[in-house]
Amino acid sequence: MNNIIYCDNAATTKTRPEVIEAMLPVFSDYFGNASSLHKEGQKAKKLLDNARNTIAKTLNCESCEIIFTSGGTESNNIAISGLADWAKENQTNKNHIITCLTEHSAVKQPIKELEKQGFQVTWLKVNQEGFIDLQELEKCITDKTLLVSIMHANNEIGTIQDIKSIGEICKSKNIIFHTDAVQSAGKIPLNLKQNNISLLSISGHKIYGPKGIGILYIKNNLKLKPILFGGSQEKRFKPGTENLPGMVGIAKALELKVGELETETLKLRKFQTLLLDEIHKLPNITLNGTRDLEKRIPGNINISFANLDGDAAVMKLNLKGICASSGSACSEGGIEPSPVIQALYSAEQKHLAYNSLRISLGFFNQEADISKITEAIKSLAS
Repeated sequence: MNNIIYCDNAATTKTRPEVIEAMLPVFSDYFGNASSLHKEGQKAKKLLDNARNTIAKTLNCESCEIIFTSGGTESNNIAISGLADWAKENQTNKNHIITCLTEHSAVKQPIKELEKQGFQVTWLKVNQEGFIDLQELEKCITDKTLLVSIMHANNEIGTIQDIKSIGEICKSKNIIFHTDAVQSAGKIPLNLKQNNISLLSISGHKIYGPKGIGILYIKNNLKLKPILFGGSQEKRFKPGTENLPGMVGIAKALELKVGELETETLKLRKFQTLLLDEIHKLPNITLNGTRDLEKRIPGNINISFANLDGDAAVMKLNLKGICASSGSACSEGGIEPSPVIQALYSAEQKHLAYNSLRISLGFFNQEADISKITEAIKSLAS
C-alpha cells in the first residue's frame, strides 16, 4: 500500500487514525443500548448526545436539528421523500420540485420516483462550467413549488454552487431548500445559521470517517414524514438501535475537517494548481468544469481525453499504482457516459462524457504524488 497513490477521495476516504482512536472504546466500554435505562445504556446515551452536540456546534445549528442516518443516500431520501410524503398527506397542494440535471443519483432517483407519482419536476440545466442560472431558478418557482434541491458541490466536476444566493431566493419565496453537502462538508465553509438551508445531507466516509453513517440536518419545526418504520430512535426518522461507534466517528471526523479546513484548503489548492498547470500544457485534454479554483472543490480535477476511454485511463493509471475514477457507469445496456459531463456539452461532444477521468486529492496526499500523477497523465495523453 505504501507504493499506492490514492487520488479517489471523492469516492471514499481512508479513515483517519484520530477517528479510529475515538471509535475503538465505544465497542468495548460503551456497548450498551442508548435506549436502555440502566447504567450501561445511559453511558451510551451520553456519548450519543456528545456526538450530536459536537456536530451541531461544528455546523452552527441546534443539536435537536441533527439526525443520524446510514449515509448520504439515506439522508437525501429521507429529506426528499419525507417532505413530499408529508405534503401529500396534509394536502398542502404543493407538488412541484426544482432540482438540477447534475445532481447525484441519491437525489435524482427519489425525485424521479416522485415524478412517477404525479409530482411536477423542473430539471435545471447547467452552463459549461456546471453552474445553474439563478435567474432561471427564480423564474421556475410557482405557488405549487414545495422544494428546491441543489447540491452544494458536484461530486464529479467539483463545481461549487452559490447556495447562499439559492437560499436567499428560496427564503424570499417561502420555499424549502435542501442541499446535498456530501462532497462539500469540511471542505468549504458552511454556517447553517447564515444560509437559508432547511435540509442538508452529509456522509461519514467522505470526510475520513467510517462508512455506514451519515447526518441529516432538519431545520427546527420543518415537517417530514418518516419513510422507515420501527422504533422511536432519531425522532423516528432512523428507527433501530443506534450505530454509536459510527456516530462518534463521524462527529470526530467532521470536527477535525472543519478545524483544519483553512490549512487543508491551502495544501490542496497548491497541489491542484501544480497539477492543472501541467495539464493545461497537454494536447488532447479538456478540463471539465470551472477553471476558477475558488468555485471548485479543493483537490478536484476532472478531465476528458480526446481519444482515450475513461475506464481505460483508470486501468492504465491503476497499473502505475495510481487510484482514480472515471465518470462512466455500468448498466444492463453496457457502459453509460457520465450524465454530469454530458450536461456540460453539446451532443457533438458526447465523447467527452465517455472519456472523463476524475482525480480527487485529499488529506493523505503529499506533494511528491503530484509529479507522479502528472507524468502518468502525460503518458496517457500522448
